[in-house]
Amino acid sequence: MSVTRSTRSARIRTALLALPLAVGVLGTAAVPAGAAPHRPATSLTCRGEGVDPQARVRYRTETVIHASLRTIWKLQTDVARWPSWQPAVTTAKRLDHGPFRAGSAFRWTTPIPPNPATDATTLEVTSTVRQLRHDSCLRWTGPATAQGLRIDGVHVWNFTKVKGGVLVRTEETHTGPQVDADVPTATKLLGQGLETWLSDLKTTAESRTHGPRP
Repeated sequence: MSVTRSTRSARIRTALLALPLAVGVLGTAAVPAGAAPHRPATSLTCRGEGVDPQARVRYRTETVIHASLRTIWKLQTDVARWPSWQPAVTTAKRLDHGPFRAGSAFRWTTPIPPNPATDATTLEVTSTVRQLRHDSCLRWTGPATAQGLRIDGVHVWNFTKVKGGVLVRTEETHTGPQVDADVPTATKLLGQGLETWLSDLKTTAESRTHGPRP
């Protein structure tokens, strides 16, 4: 073989370090000390279905957003407008029409930093909504792909009204050769993506509810 196993493993690890492989969203924010990845006794669910129980790469986090549930739900489900408030999402398109519902599908893209694993410059994610309860929960699945790369993700969101706002909880799992080759790094990158997503959602929803902060 022209490429040894050690060389191939090194390339995979280098690609993981250079490429934020978060099917949820891709970001660069550091994972807060209080939001370390963990394996809770029970996973988040939507209509009884959760993340992949066999996945080795898993991250769960939450935040309280001081905005109306209606505002948060609209931001999260109007996927075609994601690029307007999530800088890491470069394009987003619904693949069906009508209300956002179980069975709805959407395709979105995010840039890939230069890395030795692929010549591609864009990671393409195709997500399908599997379960949905209006104003309560979402669960979608789908692959993130680029030349030489594939990650299969399962993503669950829960929304619960609390005093002064909404508790938003999210959990996601990833499977695939690239992420399974270095679980700690892949988990860290997934966490960075989810923390960034929540931060952007919180900032946007609160600014629309209360107006820009001085």
